[in-house]
Amino acid sequence: MILSTVEMHTGGEPTRIIVDGWPKFESRTLLDKRREAKQRFDHLRRGLMLEPRGHDGMYGALLVEPDHPDADLAVLFMHNEGFSTMCGHATIALARWAVDSGRVARREPETIVRLQCPCGLVTARVASDGTVLFESVPAFAYALDRIAPSRTWGPVTVDIAYGGAFYAILAADSIGLDVRSSPMRAIADAGEEITKAAAAAIPIEHPDEPDLAFLYGTILTDGDDGNGKPSRNICIFAGRQIDRSPTGSGVTARLALEATRRRVQSGEQRLFESCTGAIFSGKIVREAPPVGRRKSMIVEVGGRAHQTGEARFCFDDDDPLREGFSLGH
Repeated sequence: MILSTVEMHTGGEPTRIIVDGWPKFESRTLLDKRREAKQRFDHLRRGLMLEPRGHDGMYGALLVEPDHPDADLAVLFMHNEGFSTMCGHATIALARWAVDSGRVARREPETIVRLQCPCGLVTARVASDGTVLFESVPAFAYALDRIAPSRTWGPVTVDIAYGGAFYAILAADSIGLDVRSSPMRAIADAGEEITKAAAAAIPIEHPDEPDLAFLYGTILTDGDDGNGKPSRNICIFAGRQIDRSPTGSGVTARLALEATRRRVQSGEQRLFESCTGAIFSGKIVREAPPVGRRKSMIVEVGGRAHQTGEARFCFDDDDPLREGFSLGH
């Protein structure tokens, strides 16, 4: 078996776009394909994401046939632990790739790319210089100032917000860390522990789709709001994986929180910075219909992605490590 990929990164966070060689799906809808991928093709995910072909920080995007009538293409997102529901940095990479590769015909001054994600339809605009702006699915604050008992810090206060995935969000200094100077190992350890603690203490529900109802990760911030100067945040997901980008779905979730607390108005731009110094912009563009009983909004996220190469990966039948491995952390 040979799988062909295009390699890209957004602010240092990789996106391995799988363009050819994946076995055909039997399912029709994208969420059913996600379930089928977990059941039938998880060995391929592990083989592409983990060593020796990847690493514990790898991220992937599998192109599949869309079932949404307005979508130009559809995608399943994957990482070292499984298949996620939304990914902003990969959306930026996919939108640029779709235009640069001719998958979507280029228009001037910008090209519209409609991407069907497991969480819903995401609309991206690709400028002539490669900059991408995308509008994600409705975002909302889920829970404010909730207590999650942790082993290391005792009761930790977190907010939960949804930006295509659910995140626990808190200022790093509330647990004695600094997103600019603390060791990344300490950041990753904290993120993993807080995600587990918050998931145990705070039940997650999504009124529209049960498959979306899980806590994806934790975002540690510098406590600022991104007004005037970028606010640094670090997202830890999939266990201890550190997002090298500012996290597009995390930016969306953070803005939903800020709007709920009346700290940002529609149309006001905020800036967010990752551990590599990469910047995403974020802006609430309009209200959206309520999600269950919660007020929701559409957030526009902006960033840049770059191609780093192309690859053809073999899966030899006699290779004892053909399905990948991880040494852990």
